[in-house]
Amino acid sequence: MKMNSQNNTLEKVKEYYGRVLKSSKDLKTTACCVAESIPTHLRELISHIHPEVKDRFYGCGSTFPAELKGKTVLDLGCGSGRDVYLLSQLVGESGTVYGIDMTDEQLSVARQHEEYHREKFGFNKSNVKFVKGFIEDLESSGIASNSIDVIVSNCVINLSPDKERVFAEIFRVLKPGGELHFSDVFCDRRLPAWCAEDNILLGECLGGAMYVQDFRRTLMKIGVLDYRIVKSSPIALTDTEVMSKVGFAKFSSLTVRAFKIDSLEDRCEDYGQVAFYRGSIPEFPNAFTLDDHHYFEKDKPLLVCSNTAAMLTETRYKDHFRVEGNLDKHFGLFDCSPSESKNFDTSENVQGACC
Repeated sequence: MKMNSQNNTLEKVKEYYGRVLKSSKDLKTTACCVAESIPTHLRELISHIHPEVKDRFYGCGSTFPAELKGKTVLDLGCGSGRDVYLLSQLVGESGTVYGIDMTDEQLSVARQHEEYHREKFGFNKSNVKFVKGFIEDLESSGIASNSIDVIVSNCVINLSPDKERVFAEIFRVLKPGGELHFSDVFCDRRLPAWCAEDNILLGECLGGAMYVQDFRRTLMKIGVLDYRIVKSSPIALTDTEVMSKVGFAKFSSLTVRAFKIDSLEDRCEDYGQVAFYRGSIPEFPNAFTLDDHHYFEKDKPLLVCSNTAAMLTETRYKDHFRVEGNLDKHFGLFDCSPSESKNFDTSENVQGACC
């Protein structure tokens, strides 16, 4: 029965994104296209992308972390390929970007413009590969374990009827030290089951919105003990019909990052460690933002917990930071005050371990 229900949900999503929506103008809410300014260093790259690809983009955030040159990146629910083609420029010819989606109509648009983008980017050969498949079953799409440096997703995971399996697959295929960096719709409560059955609510990325505490628990269940919120934006319910159905809840678009690091703990622990940013990432010469409460100015010392230290030294960012101190002497819990999302009315910490 559960499998039939999940298949029914996937068919509804295919119908909405393959046949109902023809462009972002057809959306009834801002959930799948939250207005978020594109970082300055990416604006020119966006201008290189074919207009039809951009017109059929339904994302809710900016999912482009730094240091992607030469990396292997996977975009979950790539749709018409806007983010894939932006990432294509960031990884360069020496890197590879995979885009996976289950919707034929969207993939058709993405593939149609592959040669256009290869020429536009000045590449000798295309560095993108579009795959039809399900984000809940990356193995069937040929994505091997420990093979991906960075996984991104833009307002797609909420559409899945089996989110635990999605996250389990993500951390199966990520390399040690690899990063999940995604934007999606979250809710301040568990929505009634009927919301996920409503075609419009589901298609508008609201019906399957994740309750932030269930998201935290899901990651912990699969062994991911810390994650970080990079940015949060409220979602406006602009359609009267949608408001009448789910106006009782508050929705936000969150951009989240999580790393595949075995040494992370479920709380912030203090070992007296201090981190220094070298200012060596080209697009961030003066400062680097890890999350909404870790802003590293070049050469300025910043006390960090052991989890943050690991994120800076056991990932692709390791050459850009110097961390002084080790784990020889423990000083108790790290003094890291909660940075509550103002869009959620909850006394619980909606973030990962270090927040």
